[in-house]
Amino acid sequence: MPNNPSRILSAFRVPIIILVGLIVYIWMFFILREELFSLVLAYGLIGLGSFGLIKETFEELRIKQFALDYIAILAIIVALVTQEYLVGIVIALMLATGRTLEAYGAASAKRTLTALVDRIPHDVVVIKNKVHSTLPLAHVRVGMKVLVRKGEVVPVDGTLSSKQALIDESSLTGEAYPVDKQHADVLHSGTVNLGESIELIVSHEAKDATYQKIVAMVEKAASEKAPLVRLADKWSVVFTVVTLCIAAIAYMIHRDLESILAVLVVATPCPLILATPIALLGGVNAAATQRIIVKNLASLEVLSRIGHLVFDKTGTITLGKPAVTVFETNKATDIPHLLAAALAIERNSLHPLAKAIVRYASDRNAKRLTTSHISEVIGKGISGKVSGVPYRLEKLSDTHTQGRMAIGIYEDSVLKGTFYFKDELKTESLETLAALIRDNLSLTLLTGDKKTVADALVKELTVPMSVVAEQEPEQKAAYIRLLQQSSSGAVAMVRDGINDAGALATADVGMVFSNEEQTAASEAADIVFLNGTLSQVASALDIAKRTIRIATQSIVWGIGLSVGCMILAAMGYIPPIIGAGIQEAIDVAVILNALRAARA
Repeated sequence: MPNNPSRILSAFRVPIIILVGLIVYIWMFFILREELFSLVLAYGLIGLGSFGLIKETFEELRIKQFALDYIAILAIIVALVTQEYLVGIVIALMLATGRTLEAYGAASAKRTLTALVDRIPHDVVVIKNKVHSTLPLAHVRVGMKVLVRKGEVVPVDGTLSSKQALIDESSLTGEAYPVDKQHADVLHSGTVNLGESIELIVSHEAKDATYQKIVAMVEKAASEKAPLVRLADKWSVVFTVVTLCIAAIAYMIHRDLESILAVLVVATPCPLILATPIALLGGVNAAATQRIIVKNLASLEVLSRIGHLVFDKTGTITLGKPAVTVFETNKATDIPHLLAAALAIERNSLHPLAKAIVRYASDRNAKRLTTSHISEVIGKGISGKVSGVPYRLEKLSDTHTQGRMAIGIYEDSVLKGTFYFKDELKTESLETLAALIRDNLSLTLLTGDKKTVADALVKELTVPMSVVAEQEPEQKAAYIRLLQQSSSGAVAMVRDGINDAGALATADVGMVFSNEEQTAASEAADIVFLNGTLSQVASALDIAKRTIRIATQSIVWGIGLSVGCMILAAMGYIPPIIGAGIQEAIDVAVILNALRAARA
């Protein structure tokens, strides 16, 4: 959003030119009586203010799409026919100001998206044969060596070529502490180099980089139409018909074109064509400031009428940072080198279990080794080579762990050790779930864990919550469908990853607590929480309800005022020149009201 006064003046240059021209027209026509010059000036100003509108209208007609712009164009034609040039100039000023306000309001609502995009540099320093050259980010390819100076944002995903680095990953994980990286560790785009200049080998092009995928999610949301926007489009036809009917009645009463002009001038479709998308974009922005990524505008509209929330257990209601309680191996002598291998591989992952292993190994002074051939499959595990030996870490099934959460480490495809974890309630779980209950929402715990474990958790929470346990992914999706048939409102599912992609996709709104790696890979979720705090669910619901309330409010009050003023104009109480000012006031009021949705 432009804050610099010169940028604001630049954005509003067309309305400013028309306003100055309007003053000159009044001076020339009413004081100097220069009719010819005034006529030429009037046509020029009207053309300047309406050119963009007329061009867009022809484009919409070409693709057979209805537009509310017909009213404004008709008003201009009637003003010219009746030689009400002053009114015509005011209409042109009104159109130019309205279009500028629309663009300015949309830019305000998208300010967080702009901030996301601006983090990534447009040009990158590439090193080839010890020669530095600058390339556009889009031209950087896999395998190239890139220089990242101190304080710069890492532009692409890659592996660290330098000996070590100090990286700020807070933009992705929310963690305030910098992370030490060693040679061959994975670096993620969007993070910041806090140490000296480093070099990295590109592993993904910019369009495939993980941070860029988050930006793409927000961009996609900004470009889509929510049901409320589509509903506004349908109502626009009704509004146009009502306007023309009132104009026809005005003509029958007064028998002159000026009465038609008065009605057309005061008719403002702004509440329908501007308020709704600006409010929804503002809601997306408000969510983004709280690290809630809304992947499409429709999700906000659906989320505002949620009646039933379904929660996964692990990492959702329970703490997102599990701790390793025990590390078991067949041979005690294997522990040092297995911990070193686990540390070397897992420090390349953003997964909470990986971070727990890194903390556990670091606390035991595990040796720092270099890795290669790192490969992570979200929801399954991570693998790589340490000192030339292949290792793999993956979650073990209940049959191997007696129902405990565990990750096994494999050396050359042989299970060598097992990390066992404990998982505690998130500190805000009880407070958040209680608040959701007070909002008359129904809650269900849907988990694959043992029923005894799930029942114990709900008992600890002390909130009314249904329990459905020991469910396979297919069964979870079927349960969501059953809820959708029986629930009075929409159904949302909340979990910590994409293992249950089927259930997430089946729900009316799928919400995921996810670190950035999982976020980029998730296609099933509609809303992604980057902080991992359960309170974000309540925040998302509040933002959605507030956004839709503001959008609806803008439509109802804006259209109500417009219709009321049209009736007064038809009765002869509002002349065209006054009507133009009233129309502009309604437009500004509606846009300012819609912008309230952007406040976090």
